[in-house]
Amino acid sequence: MAGKAQIGLIGLGVMGENIVLNMERNGYTVAVFNRSVDKVDAFVEGPAKGKNVIGCKDVKSLIESLESPRKIVLLVKAGDPVDSTICALEPYLAQGDIIIDGGNSYFLDTRRREAELAAKGFYFIGSGVSGGEEGALWGPSLMPGGDRKAYEAIRAIWEAISAKASDGAPCVTYLGPDGAGHFVKMVHNGIEYGDMQLIAEVYDFMRKGLAMSAREISDVFSDWNKGVLDSYLIEITAKILTVTDPETGKPLVDVILDKAGQKGTGKWTAEQAQELAVPIPTIDAALTARLVSAMKEERVIASEHLTGPKNATVKGNKADLLKALADALFASKICSYAQGMALIRAGSHEYKWNVDMAETAAIWRGGCIIRARMLQQITDAFRAHPDLSNLLLYSEFSQWMENSQANWRTIVSEAAMAGIPIPALSASLAYYDAYRSANLPQNLTQAQRDFFGAHTYQRVDKPELGFVHTEWSDLIKSKAEHKK
Repeated sequence: MAGKAQIGLIGLGVMGENIVLNMERNGYTVAVFNRSVDKVDAFVEGPAKGKNVIGCKDVKSLIESLESPRKIVLLVKAGDPVDSTICALEPYLAQGDIIIDGGNSYFLDTRRREAELAAKGFYFIGSGVSGGEEGALWGPSLMPGGDRKAYEAIRAIWEAISAKASDGAPCVTYLGPDGAGHFVKMVHNGIEYGDMQLIAEVYDFMRKGLAMSAREISDVFSDWNKGVLDSYLIEITAKILTVTDPETGKPLVDVILDKAGQKGTGKWTAEQAQELAVPIPTIDAALTARLVSAMKEERVIASEHLTGPKNATVKGNKADLLKALADALFASKICSYAQGMALIRAGSHEYKWNVDMAETAAIWRGGCIIRARMLQQITDAFRAHPDLSNLLLYSEFSQWMENSQANWRTIVSEAAMAGIPIPALSASLAYYDAYRSANLPQNLTQAQRDFFGAHTYQRVDKPELGFVHTEWSDLIKSKAEHKK
């Protein structure tokens, strides 16, 4: 094949193969390499046969097949495999070459790698990729971070292969220096955890509380997907619930073991939220729910010893409860996005990235797993109010909360009385109630801390004093003596 490739890719898993096909379809010649070289042959002679794809047997030949400056995408497992691949590439790189990590790498690793490579004259971009296998092939949401010059060098390719929103805008934007892209992708995945858990809880309420079949629940989700709840995850949930297991004749979802896996991004999100002092209770609840689900054997034993309500069926008008359930789901989703966006803002401030919040929401409108109709409202919110501290303060969302909270509270209380666990729905409501409270009970918490550890506190009536300490034992002793 004549000429050189405009971009290379290492890592021919399903995502890697599909991104190569996406780039080739958009007019780019792509050089590919995989540690298992037989995969290169299988791909070039299979899905990529007759296309502008150059198969390479080693890293050296990959580099030699690329135009300068070289652009190499890594789609390998996060962690050590990324470092080892970079090490293998370095001897053949020239000043100004660009490595793009398209995996789910931890953003602090990306910061380290970018700094190390920059010192040697190379560029490194950490680019989140969301959309799964289909998105990789037909257009994902892309979240790049790194040196701005490096991004401009790959911008045309990234915009070409990205998903396009309903207004035609490419679902990609430059997010900021070093680890900004992977940080945003990490939080994206945290929001995804929250969204999936909320949907699972609503499904559980319908199957247990309302004794609905999988097909009936599917119809409800399909109907919801025509309104404000329109989203990719609602759409695929409706489809999943229609599938029948060919072996048993049961809904396939009913024969799937209730143990949810995770790859670490949810944990990273929770850790960073703690580090940056940003509350994300909906996302935390989703993470905890997956951990509890993994305790299958222990839960089975506990189910034989621990009691709850005798009947999980919820009483009341079914149509009214389904309307309440939709309101509770959407209100909780707003909370989940509010928490995630607040975390991105905090990370941007901490690491001096200057992430554009409106553009972040805008690139999630298409291609990615959390794409949803409400992302247009979130985009509009940050465009109108760039310094918006929390989405709950945006008029459209605060009005929705006011209109839906009665139904939201109904669902949380009914689930509690029926013994149906809804940790994310209830955590979202608690977050909303705490956020709207001018006074919280942590005055008592701070008094306790000062009592046993002299941690001090501030007085509401004398802020000018700063932090003060009380000798609580002396006051208690004095009061006791006075009573005598």
